[in-house]
Amino acid sequence: MGNPHGFMKTKRKLPPKRSASDRTNDFDEFILPWSEEAAREQGERCMGCSVPFCHKGCPLGNRIPDWNDLVYRGQWHSALNSLHATNNFPEFTGRVCPAPCESSCVLAINQDPVTIEYIEKAIADRGWSEGWITPQPPSIQTGKKVAVVGSGPAGLATAQQVRRCGHEVIVFERNEMIGGLLRFGIPDFKLDKKIVQRRVDQMIAEGIVFKTSVHVGENYPSDRLVKEFDAICLTGGSTQARDLPVPGRELGGIHLAMEYLTQQNRINAGSKVDPIDRISAEGKRVVILGGGDTGSDCLGTSHRQGAETVYQFELLSEPPLERSTNNPWPEWPLILRSSASHDEGGVRDYDILTKRFSGSNGRVKKLHAVRIEWVSEDSKERPSMHEIPESAFEIETDLVLLALGFVHPERDGMISELGVEVNARGNIKVDENKMSSIAGIFAAGDMVRGQSLVVWALAEGREAARGIDEYLTGKSTFP
Repeated sequence: MGNPHGFMKTKRKLPPKRSASDRTNDFDEFILPWSEEAAREQGERCMGCSVPFCHKGCPLGNRIPDWNDLVYRGQWHSALNSLHATNNFPEFTGRVCPAPCESSCVLAINQDPVTIEYIEKAIADRGWSEGWITPQPPSIQTGKKVAVVGSGPAGLATAQQVRRCGHEVIVFERNEMIGGLLRFGIPDFKLDKKIVQRRVDQMIAEGIVFKTSVHVGENYPSDRLVKEFDAICLTGGSTQARDLPVPGRELGGIHLAMEYLTQQNRINAGSKVDPIDRISAEGKRVVILGGGDTGSDCLGTSHRQGAETVYQFELLSEPPLERSTNNPWPEWPLILRSSASHDEGGVRDYDILTKRFSGSNGRVKKLHAVRIEWVSEDSKERPSMHEIPESAFEIETDLVLLALGFVHPERDGMISELGVEVNARGNIKVDENKMSSIAGIFAAGDMVRGQSLVVWALAEGREAARGIDEYLTGKSTFP
C-alpha cells in the first residue's frame, strides 16, 4: 500500500471523454488518454487489502493491488509484467470489460471503487507506446500440433498460451479477418480495430498461423481436424441469436443486432456493401429491443449513422439506482447502468412486451406492444409476467434491431460432426481441464459458458491452454 491515506484524500476520477456532440460524428474511440499524474493518483486509492475481494470479482484473478501500487510508484514496466502474468490482452479488457472487480473493491462498500479498469488500460497502452510489448516466441518446439477453431477472445488467449508452451498452433476463423467478437461485434468507438490487429501481429511473430475464411464443418471437413492435429480447441462462441417469433417478424427492416453491428464494422474496415443489403439508421425511427450491452452498442451505432429517433425497450423492469438489501457487496450489483451511448441520446423504457409488427410494401412501419408487470406471490417465488389491461400501444418505426442475447453455439456442422456432448442448454460439456466428452477435443469461452464477458472468455482460454498442454505433455507449468 503505497499511500495509506490515498483513498481518503483522493476521489475517484475517470479519464476524460470526447463530448457527445463530437464523438457521434465518427466511429473513433471516445475515451481520451489519462495523464501519468492522473493514473498515479487513482492508483494510490487502492488500499492493498489483506483480503483483496477484487480478485474474487475478476475471472482472471488479476493481481490488481500489485499493479495499482506499481503505477502509483511510477514503476510502469513492472506493472505491465504483473498485469500480463494473468491477462494476455489487458488493452481489450481495459476498454470493454464491465469491471466486476470494481464492484468487489472493498472501497465500494461505502465509497466509489478504485478505477481498476482504466488503470489497466493505462498500463497496457503505456506498454505499447514504450515498445515494451514484443513477440515472445517459445524457446522450445514440442512437435505437437494444435488447432484452435474461432479467433475471438477465448481463441486468441488459448492460441497464445499454447504457442508459448512450444506447440505448433493454427487458428481457423470463418470470417475474413481475425478477432471474432472483438473484430466484428464490438463497435470501433469502444475498441479500435488497430488495437486488435497489433495483438494479432504479435501472435503471428510468435509463430501462430491464422487461416481466415475457413469454416470448419462447411468448407473444411471436421474429421480433417481430428486426423491432422494432436489436440483441438473449439472457441467459436455462442452465436445462435435469440429471435422474436411474433407476427410480422418477416417484414423488411427487422434485423438481428449482430447483422447490424458486424456490417458497420466491416464498412469501417473498408468493405463494400451492396446498397440493397445496407442496414442504416440514417434518418430513421429506430427501435432496439434489448437493454444489455449489445443493445447499447446498437444505440451508439444508430446515433453515429444519423437516426432520427431511437427507442430502446426492455422486457424486464428498470433496475434500482442503488443495491437492494438482498444484493449486498461484494456481489455483482443489480443496478441501473448507463453507457456512453445512453448519454448521447435516445429513449429507454422498461416492462414492455412486443406483440407484433405491422407494415406496408413488405417493410416494417409499426411495433405493437403492451406494458407488463412482474408479480410474485412471495419473496421465494420467481416473478411471473402479467400484461397490464388496456396498456397496448404502438410505435412508428422504420428499423427494428433485435438485441435479445444468444442461446447457444451453432450445433449444425462442426459440433454435431465431431460428436462432442452438449448440456441441456446446448453448450459443450467439458471437464475441469476444459476437455470435451472426446479425448483431445477441448472447448472454451461462450461455447462452454453461454453468452458471457470478454474477461471470462480470456480466463476460459487460458484454462483450456493449460489443459491442452497437460494433455500433450503429461504436465503443465501454467497455473
